[in-house]
Amino acid sequence: MELLPQLLIAGVVIGSIYALAALGFVLIYKSSRVINFAHGQIIATGAFIAFALTQRGVNFWIAGLIAMLTTFLLGMLIERVFLRRMVGEPIISVIMVTIGLSSVIDGLLHLTPYGAGTFSFERPALLTGQGIELFGLPLSKTQIAGVLMALGLLGAFTYFFNKSTLGITMRAVADDQMAAMSVGTSVERVFALAWAAAGLTAAAAGVILGLMSGLTLGGLAGIGLKVFPVVILGGLDSVIGAIVGGMLIGILENLSAGYLDGIVPGGGTREVFPFIVLIIVLLIRPYGLFGTKEIERV
Repeated sequence: MELLPQLLIAGVVIGSIYALAALGFVLIYKSSRVINFAHGQIIATGAFIAFALTQRGVNFWIAGLIAMLTTFLLGMLIERVFLRRMVGEPIISVIMVTIGLSSVIDGLLHLTPYGAGTFSFERPALLTGQGIELFGLPLSKTQIAGVLMALGLLGAFTYFFNKSTLGITMRAVADDQMAAMSVGTSVERVFALAWAAAGLTAAAAGVILGLMSGLTLGGLAGIGLKVFPVVILGGLDSVIGAIVGGMLIGILENLSAGYLDGIVPGGGTREVFPFIVLIIVLLIRPYGLFGTKEIERV
Protein backbone atom coordinates (compact mmCIF):
# COMPACT_ATOMS: atom_id res chain seq x y z
CA MET A 1 0.00 0.00 0.00
CA GLU A 2 2.94 2.31 0.53
CA LEU A 3 4.14 2.00 -3.09
CA LEU A 4 1.68 4.52 -4.52
CA PRO A 5 2.49 7.41 -2.12
CA GLN A 6 6.22 6.66 -2.51
CA LEU A 7 5.93 6.90 -6.31
CA LEU A 8 3.89 10.10 -6.04
CA ILE A 9 6.43 11.75 -3.74
CA ALA A 10 9.36 10.69 -5.93
CA GLY A 11 7.43 12.03 -8.93
CA VAL A 12 6.97 15.43 -7.31
CA VAL A 13 10.70 15.59 -6.50
CA ILE A 14 11.83 15.01 -10.10
CA GLY A 15 8.80 16.87 -11.47
CA SER A 16 9.88 20.08 -9.76
CA ILE A 17 13.21 19.89 -11.63
CA TYR A 18 11.43 19.20 -14.91
CA ALA A 19 9.20 22.21 -14.27
CA LEU A 20 12.19 24.48 -13.65
CA ALA A 21 13.93 23.21 -16.78
CA ALA A 22 10.73 23.64 -18.82
CA LEU A 23 10.45 27.22 -17.61
CA GLY A 24 13.34 28.14 -19.92
CA PHE A 25 11.38 26.92 -22.94
CA VAL A 26 8.34 28.86 -21.80
CA LEU A 27 10.24 32.10 -21.18
CA ILE A 28 11.66 32.12 -24.70
CA TYR A 29 8.54 30.93 -26.48
CA LYS A 30 6.30 33.25 -24.49
CA SER A 31 8.21 36.34 -25.58
CA SER A 32 9.51 35.43 -29.04
CA ARG A 33 7.63 32.31 -30.24
CA VAL A 34 10.98 30.50 -30.66
CA ILE A 35 11.67 26.96 -29.41
CA ASN A 36 15.21 26.59 -28.11
CA PHE A 37 16.61 23.15 -28.94
CA ALA A 38 19.93 24.07 -27.26
CA HIS A 39 18.32 24.35 -23.83
CA GLY A 40 19.67 21.01 -22.59
CA GLN A 41 23.23 22.01 -23.46
CA ILE A 42 22.81 25.29 -21.58
CA ILE A 43 21.57 23.30 -18.56
CA ALA A 44 24.72 21.17 -18.76
CA THR A 45 26.93 24.25 -19.18
CA GLY A 46 25.58 25.87 -16.03
CA ALA A 47 25.91 22.69 -13.98
CA PHE A 48 29.51 22.04 -15.01
CA ILE A 49 30.54 25.66 -14.47
CA ALA A 50 29.30 25.37 -10.89
CA PHE A 51 31.03 22.01 -10.47
CA ALA A 52 34.34 23.31 -11.86
CA LEU A 53 34.23 26.23 -9.43
CA THR A 54 33.54 23.98 -6.44
CA GLN A 55 36.51 21.83 -7.47
CA ARG A 56 38.65 24.95 -7.12
CA GLY A 57 37.48 25.64 -3.60
CA VAL A 58 34.59 28.02 -4.29
CA ASN A 59 31.65 27.71 -1.91
CA PHE A 60 28.80 25.68 -3.46
CA TRP A 61 26.19 28.42 -3.10
CA ILE A 62 28.49 31.07 -4.56
CA ALA A 63 29.45 28.70 -7.39
CA GLY A 64 25.78 28.18 -8.17
CA LEU A 65 25.14 31.93 -8.32
CA ILE A 66 28.17 32.46 -10.58
CA ALA A 67 26.96 29.67 -12.88
CA MET A 68 23.51 31.27 -13.07
CA LEU A 69 25.03 34.65 -13.86
CA THR A 70 27.27 33.09 -16.52
CA THR A 71 24.41 31.35 -18.31
CA PHE A 72 22.34 34.54 -17.95
CA LEU A 73 25.04 36.31 -19.97
CA LEU A 74 25.40 33.31 -22.31
CA GLY A 75 21.69 33.44 -23.11
CA MET A 76 21.92 37.14 -23.84
CA LEU A 77 24.98 36.55 -26.04
CA ILE A 78 23.24 33.79 -28.02
CA GLU A 79 20.27 36.04 -28.68
CA ARG A 80 22.45 38.99 -29.67
CA VAL A 81 24.86 37.12 -31.96
CA PHE A 82 22.65 34.46 -33.52
CA LEU A 83 18.93 34.95 -32.96
CA ARG A 84 18.63 38.70 -33.51
CA ARG A 85 19.86 38.23 -37.07
CA MET A 86 17.00 35.79 -37.65
CA VAL A 87 14.17 38.21 -36.85
CA GLY A 88 11.64 38.02 -39.65
CA GLU A 89 13.05 34.78 -41.05
CA PRO A 90 10.94 31.59 -41.42
CA ILE A 91 10.50 29.77 -38.12
CA ILE A 92 12.15 26.63 -39.48
CA SER A 93 15.33 28.65 -40.05
CA VAL A 94 15.34 29.82 -36.44
CA ILE A 95 14.77 26.25 -35.22
CA MET A 96 17.69 25.01 -37.31
CA VAL A 97 19.92 27.68 -35.76
CA THR A 98 19.08 26.46 -32.23
CA ILE A 99 19.68 22.85 -33.30
CA GLY A 100 23.07 23.88 -34.68
CA LEU A 101 23.85 25.70 -31.44
CA SER A 102 23.04 22.58 -29.44
CA SER A 103 25.56 20.60 -31.49
CA VAL A 104 28.25 23.27 -31.15
CA ILE A 105 27.83 23.65 -27.38
CA ASP A 106 27.68 19.87 -26.96
CA GLY A 107 30.91 19.51 -28.91
CA LEU A 108 32.64 22.18 -26.85
CA LEU A 109 31.54 20.51 -23.61
CA HIS A 110 32.98 17.22 -24.82
CA LEU A 111 36.35 18.94 -25.16
CA THR A 112 36.39 19.79 -21.45
CA PRO A 113 37.47 17.39 -18.68
CA TYR A 114 33.77 16.87 -17.93
CA GLY A 115 32.78 15.61 -21.38
CA ALA A 116 32.87 11.98 -20.24
CA GLY A 117 32.34 10.32 -16.89
CA THR A 118 30.12 10.83 -13.88
CA PHE A 119 30.73 13.56 -11.32
CA SER A 120 29.04 14.72 -8.15
CA PHE A 121 28.98 17.84 -6.04
CA GLU A 122 30.38 17.72 -2.56
CA ARG A 123 27.36 18.39 -0.40
CA PRO A 124 27.50 21.65 1.54
CA ALA A 125 27.40 21.34 5.30
CA LEU A 126 23.84 22.66 5.40
CA LEU A 127 22.61 19.65 3.41
CA THR A 128 24.45 16.88 5.28
CA GLY A 129 22.86 14.78 7.96
CA GLN A 130 19.68 12.76 8.11
CA GLY A 131 16.62 13.83 6.15
CA ILE A 132 13.04 12.73 6.68
CA GLU A 133 10.91 9.74 5.77
CA LEU A 134 7.48 9.97 4.10
CA PHE A 135 5.38 6.82 3.64
CA GLY A 136 8.52 4.72 3.90
CA LEU A 137 10.39 6.79 1.29
CA PRO A 138 13.56 8.42 2.67
CA LEU A 139 14.10 11.98 1.48
CA SER A 140 17.53 13.49 1.96
CA LYS A 141 18.09 17.12 2.86
CA THR A 142 19.51 17.52 -0.66
CA GLN A 143 16.25 16.40 -2.25
CA ILE A 144 14.17 18.59 0.04
CA ALA A 145 16.38 21.61 -0.62
CA GLY A 146 16.30 20.92 -4.37
CA VAL A 147 12.51 20.86 -4.45
CA LEU A 148 12.25 24.01 -2.32
CA MET A 149 14.75 25.89 -4.49
CA ALA A 150 12.97 24.81 -7.68
CA LEU A 151 9.55 25.79 -6.34
CA GLY A 152 10.92 29.10 -5.07
CA LEU A 153 12.31 30.02 -8.49
CA LEU A 154 9.10 28.93 -10.20
CA GLY A 155 7.08 31.07 -7.81
CA ALA A 156 9.37 34.05 -8.37
CA PHE A 157 9.01 33.86 -12.15
CA THR A 158 5.24 33.42 -11.91
CA TYR A 159 5.07 36.61 -9.85
CA PHE A 160 7.47 38.32 -12.27
CA PHE A 161 5.30 37.60 -15.30
CA ASN A 162 2.00 38.48 -13.62
CA LYS A 163 2.91 41.48 -11.49
CA SER A 164 6.12 43.20 -12.62
CA THR A 165 6.18 45.88 -15.31
CA LEU A 166 8.88 44.07 -17.28
CA GLY A 167 7.03 40.76 -17.04
CA ILE A 168 3.82 42.32 -18.35
CA THR A 169 5.86 43.97 -21.13
CA MET A 170 7.22 40.57 -22.14
CA ARG A 171 3.70 39.16 -22.25
CA ALA A 172 2.58 42.10 -24.39
CA VAL A 173 5.40 41.48 -26.87
CA ALA A 174 4.41 37.81 -27.04
CA ASP A 175 0.80 38.73 -27.80
CA ASP A 176 1.50 41.29 -30.52
CA GLN A 177 5.00 42.45 -31.41
CA MET A 178 3.87 45.20 -33.78
CA ALA A 179 1.45 46.68 -31.25
CA ALA A 180 4.15 46.59 -28.56
CA MET A 181 6.60 48.37 -30.88
CA SER A 182 4.00 51.01 -31.72
CA VAL A 183 3.89 52.12 -28.07
CA GLY A 184 7.66 52.32 -27.76
CA THR A 185 8.48 48.89 -26.37
CA SER A 186 11.95 47.62 -27.28
CA VAL A 187 11.20 44.16 -28.67
CA GLU A 188 14.90 43.38 -29.06
CA ARG A 189 15.50 44.14 -25.38
CA VAL A 190 12.63 41.86 -24.39
CA PHE A 191 13.99 39.03 -26.53
CA ALA A 192 17.45 39.42 -24.98
CA LEU A 193 16.05 39.38 -21.45
CA ALA A 194 13.95 36.29 -22.21
CA TRP A 195 16.99 34.36 -23.42
CA ALA A 196 19.04 35.59 -20.48
CA ALA A 197 16.37 34.56 -17.97
CA ALA A 198 16.05 31.17 -19.66
CA GLY A 199 19.81 30.73 -19.28
CA LEU A 200 19.55 31.57 -15.59
CA THR A 201 16.79 29.01 -14.96
CA ALA A 202 18.72 26.43 -17.01
CA ALA A 203 21.76 26.74 -14.75
CA ALA A 204 19.57 26.53 -11.65
CA ALA A 205 17.92 23.34 -12.95
CA GLY A 206 21.30 21.83 -13.85
CA VAL A 207 22.87 22.60 -10.47
CA ILE A 208 19.88 21.28 -8.52
CA LEU A 209 19.68 18.11 -10.64
CA GLY A 210 23.44 17.60 -10.36
CA LEU A 211 23.28 17.99 -6.59
CA MET A 212 20.45 15.46 -6.32
CA SER A 213 21.52 12.77 -8.80
CA GLY A 214 25.04 13.50 -10.06
CA LEU A 215 26.49 15.09 -13.17
CA THR A 216 26.82 13.47 -16.57
CA LEU A 217 26.89 15.40 -19.83
CA GLY A 218 24.45 13.06 -21.53
CA GLY A 219 22.03 13.11 -18.62
CA LEU A 220 22.01 16.88 -18.23
CA ALA A 221 21.81 17.64 -21.94
CA GLY A 222 19.09 15.00 -22.31
CA ILE A 223 16.88 16.96 -19.92
CA GLY A 224 16.38 19.49 -22.71
CA LEU A 225 14.65 16.81 -24.78
CA LYS A 226 12.92 15.19 -21.84
CA VAL A 227 11.03 18.33 -20.89
CA PHE A 228 9.35 18.60 -24.31
CA PRO A 229 6.43 16.49 -23.06
CA VAL A 230 6.25 18.85 -20.06
CA VAL A 231 5.86 22.02 -22.12
CA ILE A 232 3.52 20.36 -24.62
CA LEU A 233 1.31 19.05 -21.82
CA GLY A 234 1.28 22.30 -19.85
CA GLY A 235 1.29 24.71 -22.80
CA LEU A 236 4.27 26.29 -24.51
CA ASP A 237 3.35 29.81 -23.40
CA SER A 238 2.20 29.11 -19.84
CA VAL A 239 4.37 29.41 -16.73
CA ILE A 240 1.65 27.70 -14.68
CA GLY A 241 1.53 25.02 -17.37
CA ALA A 242 5.27 24.39 -16.97
CA ILE A 243 4.77 23.81 -13.23
CA VAL A 244 1.74 21.55 -13.58
CA GLY A 245 3.17 19.73 -16.60
CA GLY A 246 6.47 19.10 -14.82
CA MET A 247 4.74 17.63 -11.80
CA LEU A 248 2.41 15.45 -13.90
CA ILE A 249 5.19 14.09 -16.11
CA GLY A 250 7.38 13.39 -13.08
CA ILE A 251 4.54 11.51 -11.38
CA LEU A 252 3.56 9.61 -14.54
CA GLU A 253 7.19 8.59 -15.08
CA ASN A 254 7.43 7.09 -11.64
CA LEU A 255 4.01 5.42 -11.80
CA SER A 256 4.89 3.78 -15.11
CA ALA A 257 8.22 2.59 -13.72
CA GLY A 258 6.59 1.27 -10.55
CA TYR A 259 3.65 -0.52 -12.13
CA LEU A 260 4.59 -1.27 -15.75
CA ASP A 261 8.29 -2.15 -15.66
CA GLY A 262 7.45 -5.56 -14.22
CA ILE A 263 4.97 -6.21 -17.02
CA VAL A 264 6.74 -4.81 -20.08
CA PRO A 265 9.67 -6.96 -21.26
CA GLY A 266 12.91 -5.08 -20.69
CA GLY A 267 11.30 -2.37 -18.56
CA GLY A 268 12.40 1.22 -19.15
CA THR A 269 8.83 2.49 -19.47
CA ARG A 270 9.69 5.73 -17.63
CA GLU A 271 11.83 6.78 -20.60
CA VAL A 272 9.03 6.21 -23.10
CA PHE A 273 5.86 7.11 -21.22
CA PRO A 274 6.30 10.92 -21.30
CA PHE A 275 6.53 10.84 -25.10
CA ILE A 276 3.38 8.70 -25.31
CA VAL A 277 1.69 11.46 -23.29
CA LEU A 278 3.17 14.03 -25.70
CA ILE A 279 1.63 12.29 -28.73
CA ILE A 280 -1.76 11.94 -27.04
CA VAL A 281 -1.82 15.61 -25.99
CA LEU A 282 -0.85 16.76 -29.49
CA LEU A 283 -3.73 14.74 -30.93
CA ILE A 284 -6.35 15.86 -28.41
CA ARG A 285 -5.29 19.29 -27.14
CA PRO A 286 -2.27 20.56 -29.14
CA TYR A 287 -2.07 23.86 -27.24
CA GLY A 288 -1.76 22.06 -23.88
CA LEU A 289 -3.66 22.28 -20.62
CA PHE A 290 -2.95 25.98 -20.04
CA GLY A 291 -1.64 27.14 -23.41
CA THR A 292 -3.28 29.84 -25.48
CA LYS A 293 -5.61 28.54 -28.17
CA GLU A 294 -4.91 30.58 -31.27
CA ILE A 295 -7.31 30.95 -34.16
CA GLU A 296 -5.78 32.33 -37.34
CA ARG A 297 -7.72 33.99 -40.09
CA VAL A 298 -7.45 32.50 -43.54
